[in-house]
Amino acid sequence: MIKTLKVGFDMDGVILYNPLRVFRGLAKKLLKPIKSSLLHQDKSLFYFPKSSFEKYLWTLIHKSSFKVNRGFLDLKEISKNKKIKLYLITGRYGFLENDYNRWLKKIKAKRIFTQCYINKKNLQPNQFKENMIKKLKLDIYVEDNLDIIEKLNHHTKASILWITNAVDKNIPYHFKYYSLKEVCQYLSTLV
Repeated sequence: MIKTLKVGFDMDGVILYNPLRVFRGLAKKLLKPIKSSLLHQDKSLFYFPKSSFEKYLWTLIHKSSFKVNRGFLDLKEISKNKKIKLYLITGRYGFLENDYNRWLKKIKAKRIFTQCYINKKNLQPNQFKENMIKKLKLDIYVEDNLDIIEKLNHHTKASILWITNAVDKNIPYHFKYYSLKEVCQYLSTLV
């Protein structure tokens, strides 16, 4: 009997198109000194907004994920294959749950994904994703954030696929794709 392929997907930048993700690398370089000196925060940690105002700003920033990614129809088609199970696993913090639930309804997630998960306990996004990859015994996880990919590659056995962007496209990586559509084409060859 052929094993069922279990694949997890990040939400922002993977399932949802987010034009701001192109600036992630630049923002990381610019904010690195501020993050470690002014905020007294470990540079390896992802920022967690604490005040109501910070959470409001964070909510606005996540509104930049404003439509489904190119290739979403291909993903819907793949979800019909009984030899594959798809999971949505977002590192979004718990205070973003209302927008998350809105998107689940909009994309009719229950028809596509076996299960959907959000980071309700506000763990570091990479830690939450690592925990879920291990818990679900995923074979593959699809991510757009290279920092998270580097952490997952060191702590999970899953193959981590990277959806890159125009700015980072020249960074070498063995599982690099330019769109959700390309990822779906690759997954189709596996099942």
